[in-house]
Amino acid sequence: MIKNFKSSEVLLFADQVQYQEGQVVSKTLAQDKHHSLTLFAFEKGEEISTHASGGDALVVALDGVGEVTIDGKKFLLKAGESILMPSSVPHAVFAPERFKMFLVVIF
Repeated sequence: MIKNFKSSEVLLFADQVQYQEGQVVSKTLAQDKHHSLTLFAFEKGEEISTHASGGDALVVALDGVGEVTIDGKKFLLKAGESILMPSSVPHAVFAPERFKMFLVVIF
């Protein structure tokens, strides 16, 4: 079930999570043992440090620029671009400038 999102209304997806100084803000839309849907807003210089997930994680860049590191290799993502972080492979996300993303994890 999707929560924290208005139904039957056209919305700008990137506007559904707001930047906050010095923080990574997350807004969970759905989560269970099979999947997780989360919006993130990274203030400039903020990050999610290296970790591994039990599922494949698809990042969809919504605003700004983000640096995604997968197994030690760095990728720059801009709004409209996507990258897949495979299950069990170490990855991290850093915001060299403000960055919003939609994360879909399938377990």
